[in-house]
Amino acid sequence: MLEPTETWLREVVAGATGRPAPAAVRRLPGHASRRSYWRVGDPGRDSYIVMLLAPDAAPDEIGRVGPLLGVVPFVEVQRYLARLGVRVPRVLSWSQGQGYAVLEDLGDETLNARVLGGAAPAPLYRAAIDQLVSMQVRAERAPDPGCVAFQRAFDADIYRWELDHFLEWGLGAWKGVALPGPEYEVVTAAFDAIARRIVAEATVFTHRDYQSRNLMLLPGGEQAVIDFQDALLGPRAYDLVALLRDSYIALEPELIVQLIRHYLATTAAAGGPQLNEAGFRESFDLLTVQRKLKDAGRFVFIERVKGNPSFLRFVPAALGYVRDALARLPDLADLQAILARYIPELEPEMHP
Repeated sequence: MLEPTETWLREVVAGATGRPAPAAVRRLPGHASRRSYWRVGDPGRDSYIVMLLAPDAAPDEIGRVGPLLGVVPFVEVQRYLARLGVRVPRVLSWSQGQGYAVLEDLGDETLNARVLGGAAPAPLYRAAIDQLVSMQVRAERAPDPGCVAFQRAFDADIYRWELDHFLEWGLGAWKGVALPGPEYEVVTAAFDAIARRIVAEATVFTHRDYQSRNLMLLPGGEQAVIDFQDALLGPRAYDLVALLRDSYIALEPELIVQLIRHYLATTAAAGGPQLNEAGFRESFDLLTVQRKLKDAGRFVFIERVKGNPSFLRFVPAALGYVRDALARLPDLADLQAILARYIPELEPEMHP
């Protein structure tokens, strides 16, 4: 997609608002996304966000693309979440053909920035969990088969593709290792078992990347959700793993346990299922292994293929979460033993 001119950006904002656009135009960081974001105006005063995405662009996340490309999935999921009462940015106007959406400007402060700036994490994460539970329970009560999020779902093939992505990039490209045949067979058999166990879980509406960089903190203390265009049906614990096993913020283990229990209690209180803590924690740990191995491989992929090395510093955190989860999954000890031969970050912690 061609770089937009400032004049064009002001024109689409003026068309969306029905009045002259503010003069200031600035490109915003887009991390590893195919989308680009531009702020027109000054934050906190009169400003708007223009999101650009080519009409034929596939989703950023790995998986079956389906018929909807470009801006349409973002708009569909935004409309659905807004109907549920989830705080999301308003869409003022959009064009699939021209590949843009004019959005409400929610500012720059994320949950990530607030916590890294020194704020106590516990109340912020409890609020994020309260919103996650509300989103899940309301979506279960009011599913929308016409929304793209209900037309796609995690399946065993996607989970396995993501784990193979780790073998290709986290083990092969990063460590320069090709597993010998017998070890490869053990690892891939374990990956098959992980995928089968996860795919057997009941599914709910899943944001897919419900983490600290995708939660905006608004002036009144409310949290708004962004980056939801890849939503699909997935295991109930998936978004909680994304939040609490965030590669960008390391939460204390004791706090993670407390927040998992808060999630379980809040889900039951909201009219969702009464979930067994031990069974849910096992699902949480399996999903941690699957997602964070994928993330570690993806961070290397972004550096090697997209030329963006900024995510490499998060690889150790992702692998540390995998090591922690594997410590509670003794049936995956053989998998851990093989991977730890080549990736020291996965070696079991030794306790006196």
